[in-house]
Amino acid sequence: MGNFLSTRLFRVGETQVTVSSLLVAAAIIVGSLIASRLVRNLVADRLLGKTRLAAGTRYAIGRVLGYVILFLGILVALQPLGVNATSLAVFGGAVGIGLGFGLQDIVKNFVAGLVILIERPIQIGDSIEIGDVVGDVTEIRARATVVRTNDDVSLIVPNSKFISDTVVNRSFRQPRVRYRIPVTVAAGSDLAEVETALLEAAGKSENVLRDPPPRVWFDEFGERGLRFALLCWTSSLLHNAGAFRSEINRHVYDALKARGIALPSPQLDVRLQGPGSDLDR
Repeated sequence: MGNFLSTRLFRVGETQVTVSSLLVAAAIIVGSLIASRLVRNLVADRLLGKTRLAAGTRYAIGRVLGYVILFLGILVALQPLGVNATSLAVFGGAVGIGLGFGLQDIVKNFVAGLVILIERPIQIGDSIEIGDVVGDVTEIRARATVVRTNDDVSLIVPNSKFISDTVVNRSFRQPRVRYRIPVTVAAGSDLAEVETALLEAAGKSENVLRDPPPRVWFDEFGERGLRFALLCWTSSLLHNAGAFRSEINRHVYDALKARGIALPSPQLDVRLQGPGSDLDR
């Protein structure tokens, strides 16, 4: 057994790598992976869980500490293999050439992940919209971020997308958002009655914040009627605009109906030309 462990495999510089040194390096890397995960969970959930830090902040601190431990573990694991600072510099140059050919996306996404964890434009639990993807951030990994949609589908989005593209974060700094509900009523309706009805409709919803209060804007005179906008703030349906608008529309319809305010109906104008009209000439 001793002879097997001392078997020479290859040489790194002036250091002869044996089976035993290779096993030691592998054990250190595995131990670093385990320690990285344990420290990440310990810091994020137990130590910082007792503080007032937001969940996204705790997650970011735990992730960064985990990366640091893993990096230090890899450095220590390379020592039994005879990889010193000079060898690392040469190796880094070779890796840099390799990155230039085929690993740009991986490195770009990893660096973007570090930027996200440090700068925190998005955090765990945030309700975001990027391109056609709408949902909640559930995990920020080294290469990609996991977003769970309203249909309970998890999407893996590369981290670089959050750095290069425009991201709508409805939970950024203040966990609330204002929705604009368009309403059109029949021409000739009483403006004060319409405004009162719309505010009453907003007040019937438990998802509408009382502060800031709802507001009503009279937008314009439309071809089919008078156009209003009901502006409502919510913090409970940040990521589900469809459900929020559906609920408010129901309340608006009931409030308008209760006050006898008519909705615009389709109208078609037909003109009949008699004998001697311009069409006969």
